[in-house]
Amino acid sequence: MKKILLTFTFAALANGLAAGDWPGFRGPLGNGVSDEVGLPVALDAKKHIAWRIDLPGRGLSSPLVVGDRVFVTASGGTRQDRLQILCLNAADGSVIWQRQFWAMGSTMCHDKTSIAAPTPVTDGRRLFAIFSSNDLFCLDLDGNLKWLRGMTLDYPNARNSLGMASSLVLAGGVLVAQVENDSESLTAGLDKENGVNLWRLDRPKSANWTTATVQKTGAGAEMLLLQSGRGIHAVNPKNGEVAWHYADGASTIPSSTLAGGVLYVPSHGLTALELADDGRSFKQKWRSSRLRPDTASPLVHRDRVYSLNSAGVLTCGDTDSGKRLWQLRLDGPFGGSPVVADNHLYVFNEEGMVQVVDLSAPEGRIAGEMDLGEMIQCSPAVSNGALYVRSNRRIWKIARKTQL
Repeated sequence: MKKILLTFTFAALANGLAAGDWPGFRGPLGNGVSDEVGLPVALDAKKHIAWRIDLPGRGLSSPLVVGDRVFVTASGGTRQDRLQILCLNAADGSVIWQRQFWAMGSTMCHDKTSIAAPTPVTDGRRLFAIFSSNDLFCLDLDGNLKWLRGMTLDYPNARNSLGMASSLVLAGGVLVAQVENDSESLTAGLDKENGVNLWRLDRPKSANWTTATVQKTGAGAEMLLLQSGRGIHAVNPKNGEVAWHYADGASTIPSSTLAGGVLYVPSHGLTALELADDGRSFKQKWRSSRLRPDTASPLVHRDRVYSLNSAGVLTCGDTDSGKRLWQLRLDGPFGGSPVVADNHLYVFNEEGMVQVVDLSAPEGRIAGEMDLGEMIQCSPAVSNGALYVRSNRRIWKIARKTQL
């Protein structure tokens, strides 16, 4: 793990990111694990809510953090057709800049979700944001628009009846947009400079809300791991060529998690795939029906894998064997995925309750709780000793009193 984190640190600094930044969905490695220490555990609203601000619209997307700035998207208006991108001061939550665009694609979605469901991504110099309407924007970190693309203009049938939610990822220097749906289903590799397709890959015609995983190979290259109901496709992000295919199916809601060269796939419960160091092949390590996740993506920390099932039960398994080790009932349901920092798991349920689980306890232990009182379905961000989370109405910074 230390080697992986050091590799990320050097790469991040080269790309304009710092080691403490949270640049995309589920953090710098896309796995929900942070190396931050000192986050509050026994939560108290009076002591640990550093700030909260109202947002100009709804959203399920996660906040991003780069240095002293927090970035978040929202969709406003009665039809959610006003697409908002905001930059906040991490110290006090004040708005540094705010940009608004009109949606060019469909804003039809389920009442429980939002047009601002996909999480943006940043390389530390530019911010890339996509919405459920398939409108894609590139801005610099000062809010200047570099380019935009209404992907519905090119792919008019790329939609589903519930709304899109796959988040953007960066792989091999390429911006990857998953536009996977019931009709015109595709994933595209885009040039970061102008948004033009470098390649386009036809995908299974089925609604898919998962986000791709990125494997760093031993040669220093990257491989894109796309999940769908048909399994996992490993794709070269430079040209869109498929290197291998795990064809035994996978979920279309919780995303896979990569840790220590093993991909943990929501497939037949949870299936662990050992990935070849060159990114060209895989082999199945184990499969466990007892570790089946529901909506939240699985999480791996040290030598343990964690999943949340439909009953709100947190299950801990051994990463080597897949054996179930313990279970802990939490107060669910959960729409977002958990994060881990300093051997504590943080997860927000859909009613706005954050629960902190001490993973060092023999069978886990709830060490803290705090109710924010609003529906939360996003996965939180962790950066510089603070936790950032948003609802449909607000965004909060949670930190120790010394940081207030």
